[in-house]
Amino acid sequence: MGGSRVLVVEDDESLRRVIQAQLERGGFPTAVAVDASEALEVLGRQPIDVVLCDVNLPGASGMELLKKVRPEYPATAVVMVTAYGTVETAVEAIKWGAYDYITKPVHPDELTALIGRILERDRLIQEVSVLRSTLASAYGFKEMIGESKAWRQVLDEAARIARTDATVHIHGETGTGKEVLAKAIHFGGSRRDRPFVVISCGSIPRELLESELFGHIKGSFTGAMTHKKGKVEIADGGTIFLDEIGEMPLDLQVRVLRLVQEHEIEKVGATAPVKVDVRIISATHRNLRKLVETGAFREDLYYRLAVVPIELPALRDRKEDIPIFVEEFFQRHKSKYGKRAMQLPAALMRYFVNYNWPGNIRELENVLERIVLLGRSDQVALEDLPEQLRGDAPPMRRSGDKLQSEPSSFEALERQLIVQALRRFGWNQSQAARHLDISRKTLMYRMAKYGIEKENPLPRPGDNQEEKI
Repeated sequence: MGGSRVLVVEDDESLRRVIQAQLERGGFPTAVAVDASEALEVLGRQPIDVVLCDVNLPGASGMELLKKVRPEYPATAVVMVTAYGTVETAVEAIKWGAYDYITKPVHPDELTALIGRILERDRLIQEVSVLRSTLASAYGFKEMIGESKAWRQVLDEAARIARTDATVHIHGETGTGKEVLAKAIHFGGSRRDRPFVVISCGSIPRELLESELFGHIKGSFTGAMTHKKGKVEIADGGTIFLDEIGEMPLDLQVRVLRLVQEHEIEKVGATAPVKVDVRIISATHRNLRKLVETGAFREDLYYRLAVVPIELPALRDRKEDIPIFVEEFFQRHKSKYGKRAMQLPAALMRYFVNYNWPGNIRELENVLERIVLLGRSDQVALEDLPEQLRGDAPPMRRSGDKLQSEPSSFEALERQLIVQALRRFGWNQSQAARHLDISRKTLMYRMAKYGIEKENPLPRPGDNQEEKI
C-alpha cells in the first residue's frame, strides 16, 4: 500500500493538514486540494487511488466533484465527508458512485482503517482480474495442442459453439482431454468470468451425489447439520461440467432433465424449487446411445444433453500430433524436475508415434514424466522408454547406415521428397517445412515415421551429434 495515493479535498486548512498528517502516518502518501477545481487538476497530474472529499466546498460542491470524478476516473474510489450528515445526502452520494460516506469528526484509526479496506478491495479486484485473464489464457482454444485435421475440426466446432449457451455433450475415450475441451468452451464464451464447476458422476457414491449436485437443507437427512449449496447452485451464472454422466443413476437423471428443461433445482429436503442459470456441458467415455437402448440412460435426457455432440478423436487417430505432445510434455517436465539439460534424440520419436496409446494423451504425458523423472543421464536412451513402447515399434530395415520403416511406393516418394528438401536447405527443418508447405511439427512427424536422421557425409568435430528435441 506504500505507493497508494490519497487526495484530501477540504477547504478548512487546519482540518486539511490534520487529515493529511494522519494518513501519511498511516503509510498513505497524500495530496491536498482546497476545492473541486484544484482537485481535478491534481487528478489530471498524478494517479490517485482514493479521494476524500468534503461535501461543502467553495464553488462547485463535493457532490458535483463526485459526479465528474466517477466517469472520468472509474478506478478511483471517492469517500464523502461532512459535518452535517443526513440520510438523503448519504443516499444521493452512494447513488452517484461514492464508495462510502462518513461524518466529522473522523477518528484517525477509523479513517486509516477505511482507506486500508478500500485499497485492499482494489487489490483483490485486480488479482481476480489477473486470475480470470490467466485462466482464460491457460484454457483458451489457442493453448490447445494439435495440428491434425481431425483435431482442428473439433476445435473449430467447439470455438463456434462456445459463443452460444447451447448444451454440449463430449464423447471420447479416457484421457482424450474431455475436461480440457469443456474448460476451453467455457472460457471461450460469455460466461468466462463466472464459475466453471466440475462434478464427477462416476466417483461420488449414489447417496451423496444428489446432495453434491443440488444441495440440501438442514435436517433433511442424518448428518445434515447445516444448509448446503449444491454444485449446480454454486455454478449459477457459469457452467456445470457433468463428467462421466453415463455413470449417473436413473433416478437422478430425472432431476438433471428438470434442470436442463426448467432451469431449476430442488434441494434435498426442500419443498420449493430454486431457479438457476447454468450452462451444461456433459462428457463420458461410454456410448450413451447404447445405454439408451439397454435402458440404462434416459432417452429424453440424452437428446437434451446432446444438442451439440462433440466426438474427441483418440490419439491413435491423430498420430501427426504425437511429436507435438512429446515435445510439449518433455519440455514441461524437464522444467518441473530441474532437468533442462536432458535431451531426447529424434530417432526415438518413431517409438512414440507407432504406439497405440490406449490411455491417450494422459498416458503419453505420464510416460514422458516418468522418462524425465527416472532418466539415467542427460541423454534419453532406448532402454529408458517403457517396454510397451519398445515392443510396439514396427519392423525396421537398413538402408546404407540408416534405419527406416518399410515404406509403400507412395511413402517411398514422400520420404524421398522430404530428404531432398532437407538436403537442399542444409537440414534446416523450418526452411524445409516451408518449402514443402507443411508445418515444422508435421515435418518432424514424417521424419520420425520414416526414420529420417540428419546425414553427416563429412565427419567433422561436432557434426556427429543427433538432432535433439
